[in-house]
Amino acid sequence: MIFQDPMSSLNPTMRIGKQIEESLIKHRKMGRSEARGEAIEMLRMVGIPNAETRYSQYPHEFSGGMRQRVMIAIALACRPSLLIADEPTTALDVTIQAQILNQMKVLQKELGTSIILITHDLGVVAGMCDRVVVMKDGEIVETGTTEELFANPQHPYTVKLLNALPRLDEKKKPKPVPLVKRAEGDVPLLQVKSLRQHFDLGKGQILKAVNNISFDIRAGETLGIVGESGSGKSTTGRSILRLNEVTGGEVLYRGIPLQQLNRGEMKRMRRHMGMIFQDPYASLNPRLRVADIIGEALDVHGMSSGKEVRQKRIEELLDMVGLNASHAMRYPHEFSGGQRQRIGIARTLAVEPEFIVCDEPLSALDVSIQAQIVKLLEELQQRLGLTYMFIAHDLSMVKHISDRVAVMYKGKIVELAESEELYANPLHDYTKTLLAAIPVPDPKIESRKKLIVSTEASKADPYGLEQSSFLEVSKGHWVAVAGGA
Repeated sequence: MIFQDPMSSLNPTMRIGKQIEESLIKHRKMGRSEARGEAIEMLRMVGIPNAETRYSQYPHEFSGGMRQRVMIAIALACRPSLLIADEPTTALDVTIQAQILNQMKVLQKELGTSIILITHDLGVVAGMCDRVVVMKDGEIVETGTTEELFANPQHPYTVKLLNALPRLDEKKKPKPVPLVKRAEGDVPLLQVKSLRQHFDLGKGQILKAVNNISFDIRAGETLGIVGESGSGKSTTGRSILRLNEVTGGEVLYRGIPLQQLNRGEMKRMRRHMGMIFQDPYASLNPRLRVADIIGEALDVHGMSSGKEVRQKRIEELLDMVGLNASHAMRYPHEFSGGQRQRIGIARTLAVEPEFIVCDEPLSALDVSIQAQIVKLLEELQQRLGLTYMFIAHDLSMVKHISDRVAVMYKGKIVELAESEELYANPLHDYTKTLLAAIPVPDPKIESRKKLIVSTEASKADPYGLEQSSFLEVSKGHWVAVAGGA
């Protein structure tokens, strides 16, 4: 089985390689040396770079998407005859998702493996499944062959699911005019200049998670950040908010250099800057009730003027994210992954920040709830003049929520442009590979698709990024050009 939440499924006290070896030694009767070689090969198969080094690391040293890849490697290690895949690609970028799904198909063909695929991604369903079962409130509401169900859905809930899914081939809807417009003059709300975030992996190896990137975010806009897991998207968001102390460069918020603020000044600044985290289980305190998780943010910033006012605000926030007042007295483990993510969103919104880093906020939600959350974020942006940095690997959703989109690969921004321009006219090879890998909720289109795997990915310096220059090739459209040509 491939579990939905990799962090709670992996043993935090064991090295990654040993966790893959366990099943190889137990069930395939391999010796230690053979099992080690197979474990490293499995890590390579699921797209984890530097597999030999990563073999000896612990789960907390991996990003959410990379932890999910480890879970998939463990599940596939024994070549199972039945594979139950519970949201197996939720945390993966589209290129690795395409490779993993292709690997599952190969395994299915070679060994006659049966697969039960549990997912809310209808594009994945269209490309992977022979038959589909649609469930709602614990009951099956519709079932049929994939082609029949997509072409002629009968149940209203199935129709709702299909209509809720944003498609890459659809035009972006006009953005509502903001009711509140903040006067900023010529200074962007956020300026990132030559930002670098490096990590020491030991044995003389340095991971350049963020490698000399620069960009601005204007007040009231949404900047989408896309790229594969491990590309530096989440690290960029955390570094901007000073959750990581940066290696170099600077971040200016309203012209104020954040790296120069002391602890007290930074605490006051955090009142205006929020973050929705990727892993809702790891970011919620398991010992606190939901009311205290959300209320804690109000308490820290002095926004709860009394018990009744505090409780009312908590209930308002829960209602905004699709939960109700009765959920306030429960603990995080009593909720599904999607519900936990909604709690995390409510906590972020509690202090009414003006700038929010949304780090994969939709990855744990089904498509109908995704649409609701996106609508909520857009309504809040319109009403309060909020500014978002929207990090995701769902490029279809990013297109529809973002004003501009930046594409990251191995710590670098390789392309930055207006949303419609980027999708209509991608210039960088990596951007083209990403767009080609996006699953479309149409079985006929998916059946004609061929897997595209970039041969550049295996190189030490993919696409010549170390020697590249970031050039504006047309108004507002920036591309990393190798050698500055």
